[in-house]
Amino acid sequence: MEILSVNIGKPVPFEHTTPGVTGIFKTPVSAPVQVTAKGLAGDAIIDTAHHGGRDQAVYVYFAEDYDWWSDELGRKLDPGTFGENLTIAGMSSQTSQIGDRFSIGDLQLEVTSPRIPCRTFAARMEDKFFVKRFLAADRPGVYCRVLSEGVIEAGARVGFTRFVGDIVLVTEMCHTWNRSDLDDATIARYLATPIHEKERARWQKDLST
Repeated sequence: MEILSVNIGKPVPFEHTTPGVTGIFKTPVSAPVQVTAKGLAGDAIIDTAHHGGRDQAVYVYFAEDYDWWSDELGRKLDPGTFGENLTIAGMSSQTSQIGDRFSIGDLQLEVTSPRIPCRTFAARMEDKFFVKRFLAADRPGVYCRVLSEGVIEAGARVGFTRFVGDIVLVTEMCHTWNRSDLDDATIARYLATPIHEKERARWQKDLST
């Protein structure tokens, strides 16, 4: 596995968001970038209620998923188009599990959740139906927490460790994101993984009611 691109977003005006600015337009950088528990140095996170934070510090998207989207949309999509921080080659969203880990030098990342698309994303793609299309495609990419900080750059090799424990595919979490009718066994399986803490609190509440 390899980092194809490290992508940084600066605040830019965008009329489709309530603040009027967004950091979703991310572009590749060639210089090394420091990654801390809060994310990539210099990367703008505007909507902090839904993006960023320690459990969503780094958003990873996969080159194989981009290849699928390029065929689906009939045009080439450049790294960073989906607002990801890292574009990685060597696997896809459809095989990604909560708890999987990526290692790039000293940097250690742990998968916590899928990306759930929003209206800003649809506006960025210039397609009002893109939220539904993105969810239906089962190629959400993954949010990660930083277990140990480090410096990264494009071209770096990526180590991968599969989570050992209950299997929760990120695609499964996409399908159950807004559901409130999961059985106790499924909720317990979710809670046995290192999921996003907001989701953990939600499922623990559901399990206790």
